[in-house]
Amino acid sequence: MTYGQTLDFLFSQLPAFTRVGKAAYKANLNNITLLCDALGNPQNKFRTVHIAGTNGKGSTSHMLASIFQEAGYKTGLFTSPHLKDFRERIRIDGEPISKARVIQFVKKNKALFDKIKPSFFEMNVALAFLYFAEKRVDIAIIETGLGGRLDSTNLIKPELSLITNISFDHTDLLGNTLEKIAQEKAGIIKRKTPVIISERQEEISDVFINKAQKAQAEIVFADDEVTILNHQLFERNSKLLLEINVHWCEKNQHFKSTLPGLYQVKNVKGVLAAVKKLRELGWSIHDFAVYDGIENVITNTGLRGRWEILQNHPLIIADTGHNESGIDEILNQLKQVQYDQLHWVWGMVGDKDVDKILSMLPSEAQYYFCQAKLPRALDVEILREKAESFGLKGKVFSSVRNALNAAKDAAKQGDMILIGGSTFVVAEII
Repeated sequence: MTYGQTLDFLFSQLPAFTRVGKAAYKANLNNITLLCDALGNPQNKFRTVHIAGTNGKGSTSHMLASIFQEAGYKTGLFTSPHLKDFRERIRIDGEPISKARVIQFVKKNKALFDKIKPSFFEMNVALAFLYFAEKRVDIAIIETGLGGRLDSTNLIKPELSLITNISFDHTDLLGNTLEKIAQEKAGIIKRKTPVIISERQEEISDVFINKAQKAQAEIVFADDEVTILNHQLFERNSKLLLEINVHWCEKNQHFKSTLPGLYQVKNVKGVLAAVKKLRELGWSIHDFAVYDGIENVITNTGLRGRWEILQNHPLIIADTGHNESGIDEILNQLKQVQYDQLHWVWGMVGDKDVDKILSMLPSEAQYYFCQAKLPRALDVEILREKAESFGLKGKVFSSVRNALNAAKDAAKQGDMILIGGSTFVVAEII
């Protein structure tokens, strides 16, 4: 099998949530348990940090991985979904798993897949666990795919758990209230294992406190460990950086991030609280590793699509924010940007709260409606009709690329083009 044939097999034979949505979701740990048993339970052969949340868990995972790398540890990183290549999901010290190893894994375990019939994500998780065990990583940062309690990654016994922002997303699977969603995310809290909560949300704090008490797990809210003194955006070598000044570990410190989204301030708080706790657990992480890890996260881990500036004059930015909270953060960020006219290349998947999100968008923007190339994508004509009911004006395009090209043709030097609405729209551009 070639690498292309291997991916075709994975996407065609194993139901993938990124493509078909709810039908691929397995609300139990049966398959992943069987897979890992057959592979010798590789998840028990290396140390881990487990990260869940609605928004911010990807950035948080990458920042922690980058910090561990700067501290000299051989670091695994498992995240999802990928933007361009499946191998982005499984990395060691920033390097994606090899094509040959993916091919070998699928070829060797086809009979096992036929017997267990795992989902695409379950297969991903099993491969990541096996690869990290084989390569003897010092630590692996493991991001949940969806939820937490029943997520396939929840077989691990981590050093530390971390939960980021909780917002409305996948409500058909996780519940239609913040409390129900938080309960699912809280499922990663393990017995006598510390848990960090990145963002204190008063309406759901008790969910985490109660779960931690039952598990006899120490719970730390990042707000109690890290005080944000101020933050600002600045330009260096034609690149936009975010400077965050904090009081942490009994002194004032300054961090620079190449992730310029203002929402990263929340993520950095969780990361810093996690580092403090990890030090207490015996991990050697110098301040310089933290500074460099946060600043060099893109270089170290390959993270993309977080308020990513693709071009200047006109300014073109891509951001993967796609749910209510994520869009709210983007709208707050837009207030910090000077532009004459906003051109928004916009596409969505159909299993989001489409009406709620569209109701949040600015009517003064010019929209370029499009549809990513996957079955879950919302039909572009339906998207346009719904958008128009909320006073959003724009044209329909046959592809994401055509939509962007039209926006480029229309935009003037002082305008801004924003690409988003779906991770998969951003993926087709970058």
